[in-house]
Amino acid sequence: MGQVPASLWRGKTPSIWVHAVSVGEVVTVRPLLDALRLVYPTHRLLLSTTTATGQKVAHQLGDVVDGVFYAPLDLPRFVRRSLASVSPELMIFVDTEIWPNWLRACRRRGVKTVIVNGRISDRSYRGYRRGRPFMRRVLRDVDRVCAQTNRWGQRFVNLGLPAERLAVTGSLKFDASDGAKASETDPGDGLLTRFAFARDRMVVMAASTLSGEDEPVLRAFEEVRKTDSRAVLVLAPRHPERASTVMASANACGFTTVARTALETHAESSVDVIVLDTVGELARLFQLASIVFVGGSLVPAGGHNILEPAVYRKPIVFGPHMQNFAETADIFVRHGAAVQVHSAQELEQVLVALTRDPARCATLGAAAYAVVEANRGAGIRTLDVIRVLLPPNSSPRRDDVRPEPTARGRT
Repeated sequence: MGQVPASLWRGKTPSIWVHAVSVGEVVTVRPLLDALRLVYPTHRLLLSTTTATGQKVAHQLGDVVDGVFYAPLDLPRFVRRSLASVSPELMIFVDTEIWPNWLRACRRRGVKTVIVNGRISDRSYRGYRRGRPFMRRVLRDVDRVCAQTNRWGQRFVNLGLPAERLAVTGSLKFDASDGAKASETDPGDGLLTRFAFARDRMVVMAASTLSGEDEPVLRAFEEVRKTDSRAVLVLAPRHPERASTVMASANACGFTTVARTALETHAESSVDVIVLDTVGELARLFQLASIVFVGGSLVPAGGHNILEPAVYRKPIVFGPHMQNFAETADIFVRHGAAVQVHSAQELEQVLVALTRDPARCATLGAAAYAVVEANRGAGIRTLDVIRVLLPPNSSPRRDDVRPEPTARGRT
């Protein structure tokens, strides 16, 4: 309802408000937050999310941000209340966040607005086109859009964004992948200590799986075990609340299965399947993988991020449904940096073939890392756009609007 913690109510210090919906957006925008902190040292840096899991990850950022809170519902009174409470000079929306009332309220208050890492999926575009006159009015309230690709940028323009407000800056996800990460594990990482038993074993990782993908993955893993009987599967459902269902499926296949939260520091080597029932650990676990299947792609869900395993030089496999990451998937496939399968049966064949071919795995992993390195720089280009909207040395604007007296406490 737009209630912001009283400790974050505006004072004399100007602020920049960044909105990232959930975990993926928070992780993606982290390097940009670091850059904003350096470029705007006199501004408070505030971060909102929509989901509870996003809040959890956002709170783990520590001193990178000055405050974390839930975003308001897109209703006029609620967004006005939030804006009056924190009084930002700049409002940054991450990915496809187009909220009509929020944007209109920002324009009326003189708050500059920018959409960063902008993208419009095929499904969203079809819906937006049906309301093009409305979208044209909404996008007139956006000061800048930093789109990931020319294709997605053109979609913003087709929907009504003035062409001069568009900048194609690339994907922040490439920058969010830490290029300094090594392929070797960090012996000081407590999380990895719990997986020490798997370091000398073939580790197949199924990341961010959705309903309908776990069974094909488990069947494929059965075939992998015929080649390597010591292989272990780390199965990470996209939604941790599905963990018990996934464990039941693994047990039904006859595997010795354990949840990540029940994994002992020195686990028995007899464990076959580990189900990740936590939030925020998957990215660090990629370094243990021998082969990574990225979920959300065997079923028509649009796919998930493939960059995190790429930075660890891991061979990556994904299914036919990568619409939400079409350009990235195409780059990886064209450069021999990933394998795209088109059915559950083909997934089995590819995983077994990779299990038997370490040289092929190494080649895929090296190519994946090279693609990531070649596409960095979106953060710098995005920051250049932001600096034009809000010159770093500009004086804070005067704003006599005070928070509504009901805006108390934390939502």
